[in-house]
Amino acid sequence: MEFDVKEIATATMVLFAVIDIIGSIPIIIGLREKVGHIQSEKASVVAGIIMIAFLFVGEKILSLIGIDVYSFAVAGSFIIFFLAIEMILGITLYNDDAPETASVVPLAFPLIAGAGTMTSILSLRAEYHVENIILAIIINILFVYIVLKSSKKIERMLGKSGLGIIRKIFGVVLLAIAVKLFASNVANLF
Repeated sequence: MEFDVKEIATATMVLFAVIDIIGSIPIIIGLREKVGHIQSEKASVVAGIIMIAFLFVGEKILSLIGIDVYSFAVAGSFIIFFLAIEMILGITLYNDDAPETASVVPLAFPLIAGAGTMTSILSLRAEYHVENIILAIIINILFVYIVLKSSKKIERMLGKSGLGIIRKIFGVVLLAIAVKLFASNVANLF
């Protein structure tokens, strides 16, 4: 096992920016208003299981269809790039229908463990040790749980403009991460 604080911190920040639980607070509050209670514990645990499982079997699934991790990482850098553009510019490139219930399905997947998160996990796997990524996932799931539990308090504390500023800051961080992922993996394709 090769635990590396720098790898853990970087992977944690990448996943934190991609999951964007702070930016999702308006969606979470909207779900809570629609259906009442949100199952924070269940959504957090299921999202964590999905992410850790994908960390181990995602590469096998890719190899089954003939795609290597470097190609997936480069493709993932494009997805992360567009997520960052959405966050920075406040536009929507991908519009998903609003869920009807606030259960595991809309929260754990796709809100927390969505396509961007899965792409990031495999992209991170191309560069970092698995144990560091697992710790980063656990740290993020703990943070997701705390945010889900206290979303109303956070919204009152930050206000709409505060949430907007945080979203833009993480958008810029995500954009830099996308550029780094692309640059470090594209050479391995040729």
